[in-house]
Amino acid sequence: MNRLDRISVTGLRVFGYHGVLPAEREQGQEFVIDTVLWLDTRRAAETDELSLTVDYGALAQALAEIVAGEPVDLIETLAERLAAACLADDKVDQVEVTVHKPSAPIAVPFTDVAATIRRSRA
Repeated sequence: MNRLDRISVTGLRVFGYHGVLPAEREQGQEFVIDTVLWLDTRRAAETDELSLTVDYGALAQALAEIVAGEPVDLIETLAERLAAACLADDKVDQVEVTVHKPSAPIAVPFTDVAATIRRSRA
């Protein structure tokens, strides 16, 4: 049985202009991104070689550029784009992405709105 390891990047805070309402597109807001990557890190651990695992600094930068980039209406769409970026690294077998929208335009008190997706190569 192949057991995969996990690398997580959580709480990535990026300002973006995503949302259905015109005000969200004009004013923007902060989004918080959590990602969990499943991959086999044994060779990287044995050799202490960064190229054999995911460079989480580079990953965080790539994800931040997507969030700060082209606006979309839905956080589900944003999550799909982020997941695709994670899976672009052929070392990643599966990814879970959560996009938090803590300042969503909701008329009643709330703590957070989030969409979580899980994608894999298969």
